[in-house]
Amino acid sequence: MITQEQFDKEIKGIIANAIREDVGDGDHSSLACIPEEATGKAKLLVKDEGVIAGVALAKQVFEYVDKDLRVTTLIEDGARVKYGDIVFYVEGRSQSILKAERLVLNAMQRMSAIATKTDFFVGLLNGTGTKILDTRKTTPGIRALEKWAVKIGGGENHRFALYDMIMLKDNHIDFAGGVTKAIEKTKAYLKETGRDLKIIVEARNLEEIREILKTEGVYRILIDNFNYEDTREAVRLIGNKCLTESSGGINEKTIRKYAECGVDYISSGALTHSVYNMDLSLKAV
Repeated sequence: MITQEQFDKEIKGIIANAIREDVGDGDHSSLACIPEEATGKAKLLVKDEGVIAGVALAKQVFEYVDKDLRVTTLIEDGARVKYGDIVFYVEGRSQSILKAERLVLNAMQRMSAIATKTDFFVGLLNGTGTKILDTRKTTPGIRALEKWAVKIGGGENHRFALYDMIMLKDNHIDFAGGVTKAIEKTKAYLKETGRDLKIIVEARNLEEIREILKTEGVYRILIDNFNYEDTREAVRLIGNKCLTESSGGINEKTIRKYAECGVDYISSGALTHSVYNMDLSLKAV
């Protein structure tokens, strides 16, 4: 997994690029009609219900735009909110508040939607011992925000990108000439390059499960697109030799049944690629 320092760098880059994209050479709407010295106050208003996410990010955005902006937080990340709730107030230069407004709203609306969906999936797994994971099926350029939202919603992050974990999927295995060759080549590569990366291997059937288990050094086996019966058998075969993860078309109707098969993790791209933004507004007060 990536370090906190790497993650923080990603967030800073996202903020800087988003402001560059949105503001360009100036917020001319505000510059045209609001005096530079004018000050104001705005509130973040909830017009929906779910789990709020992105409060900490909003503070970073406001600070990036104008270090003199002051935020008073009433509701923290991860709390459940309802229509009419006020999450925070922001005070300072009116031009600065307006410059930051759209980025704050765009990010918080999406992050809150992801956190809300993740919280729902976590609830479906309650009592099973299985944890929900996100995937790399994220919006290009804002992956760090979406994975942050999954954590706020109570889920866990899978690998961040291609560089922080080895994941041998069906195409890797086929191009490498089979499961065993793919694993052995990977172990040799890690040794040669001095990298310490965990190895996850995807299995398409029980025979591949058995083949993976003949090789040491696999951190987790991805039990991909198995039915319930074969998932239970895969878990039995794997035992305590490594961790297990189910994936492949699992939804809210099937997730608990897969968890009851005994897997350690279930990964779902739907946490990030299939959500509807939470309705939020930043209103002057």
